[in-house]
Amino acid sequence: MVTAFVMIKARTDSIPECAQELSEIDGVSEVYSVSGDWDLIAIVRIRHYENLAEVISNRVSKADGVVETTTHLAFRAFSQHDLDAAFSLGLE
Repeated sequence: MVTAFVMIKARTDSIPECAQELSEIDGVSEVYSVSGDWDLIAIVRIRHYENLAEVISNRVSKADGVVETTTHLAFRAFSQHDLDAAFSLGLE
């Protein structure tokens, strides 16, 4: 599984509509409105690296209201939540 974090600057007058449109794109698992330099962060999860261009370049970056994007690829996931769940299997 390939995970990418797409930081998005959107037109100020269309952030909620832009987020909704992004959330409906296949491969986009979550969209967050955030504070700071970016307006939205989309989490893209796809099976094959080769599909990144289709999802991010051809769909996310062209969504209505998107002004600019920057993408960060995840190398490895570290999550206390996931570790706790794995080690508690079978324990009551």
